[in-house]
Amino acid sequence: MTNAREPRPHPARRPTINDVAAAAGVSRGTVSRALNGGRDVSDAAHAAVERAMRNTGYVVNQHARSLVTQRSGSVAFILSEPQDRLFEDPNFSVLLHGCTEALARHDITLLLTLAGSVEDGRRIGRYLTAGHVDGALLVSTHRGNPLIPELLDRGLPVVACGKPLGHEHRTAYVAADDRDGARRMVDHLRSTGRRRIATVTGPLDTPGGTERLAGYRDALGDDADPALIANGDYTRAGGEAAMVRLLEQAPDLDAVFVASDLMAAGALNALYRAGRRVPSDVAVGGFDDSQVAAGTQPPLTTIRQPYPRISAEMVRMLLGLIDGGPPAAVVVPTELVIRESA
Repeated sequence: MTNAREPRPHPARRPTINDVAAAAGVSRGTVSRALNGGRDVSDAAHAAVERAMRNTGYVVNQHARSLVTQRSGSVAFILSEPQDRLFEDPNFSVLLHGCTEALARHDITLLLTLAGSVEDGRRIGRYLTAGHVDGALLVSTHRGNPLIPELLDRGLPVVACGKPLGHEHRTAYVAADDRDGARRMVDHLRSTGRRRIATVTGPLDTPGGTERLAGYRDALGDDADPALIANGDYTRAGGEAAMVRLLEQAPDLDAVFVASDLMAAGALNALYRAGRRVPSDVAVGGFDDSQVAAGTQPPLTTIRQPYPRISAEMVRMLLGLIDGGPPAAVVVPTELVIRESA
């Protein structure tokens, strides 16, 4: 009997680019070009390289790839709101999911960052412009946000969701037609025979807040009574508080257009507590067609924003900017969705 130990097995060797080339039946240079943008590589050769990568288990060395391409292979999703808003407002998660899926088709990673304060914005701006990302998607921008000019001045490709107030002529953006959507909602409320139509606005330093209020005023013209307008903040609690103020200011109101579904859910709570029946006493319309809209009692008549299209357009536009294209603006139409609340 011997005490000799069994030789330790050598760890499996990681496949290399040479292994991929051999498996694909192409040159090492062809594999390298396929991995770094596919320039001068035929569709057949590209498909062969992808098959060989799967078969060999080859994983791209992202650090080495970045040295060649001068790109990080990642994009930032910047939400200019406090952290709790990310979890309260379902619109943000829908946008985040859509952008993540669209970027994944290009093998690009999405990094979520929260810039709920000026100091957060400064820190994030320093990080993003140090070469860690190839571009940024801005969500829920507010007028006067110093992060936007900082990113633009440092040459980082940026696309905003919604018109970036004060920077519309420098920044690429994708927006729903907020003004037209609000106008259509108010017209619908008027078509049901309502005459004292109030509104709860979004924050007036955001594009949705200003544009939806403008649409409300477009529809009512001289009938837009200041007592029928209350400012909100896109939160459920803010919508509830604004509805309480409206009932105090204009107890004879018979309809309300609320500039987000989440605020409309809060407004419904206030109406129920005040003994107002919906829609027989007060008709309620929201904006977004988020998952909140179908879950209220009664289900909410609202304006649908096409979030899948907005996400896809934002990613398409950002990839164009990264490749050196010019900034542009895309405005997508909204849709009236009629349910039991109005």
